[in-house]
Amino acid sequence: MVTYPRASNYAAWCRSLVERKLAACVNVVELKSFYRWEGRVQEDDEVLLIMKTSTAAVQALKETVAREHPYKVPSIVELSPVDVNKPYLEWVLESTRA
Repeated sequence: MVTYPRASNYAAWCRSLVERKLAACVNVVELKSFYRWEGRVQEDDEVLLIMKTSTAAVQALKETVAREHPYKVPSIVELSPVDVNKPYLEWVLESTRA
């Protein structure tokens, strides 16, 4: 999961992640975030990008996000699913295979 500024061209970036096979799918959820940054409480319109990828591609995806993200400290949260239905998992693996 990665938050991204809503005012940016996040759609093109998400598409490029899928095209490069770093992610099989990226879901976008619009949200408003409140957080402390540099001693002040901030409020921003953001999108939450839910990126689905394989174990084999996860490190490359994290490195790409860290390198290409517009924030100085991007939020990169990895969730490890306990169970994924087999057909969906096969699709993710196929979609991220280099």
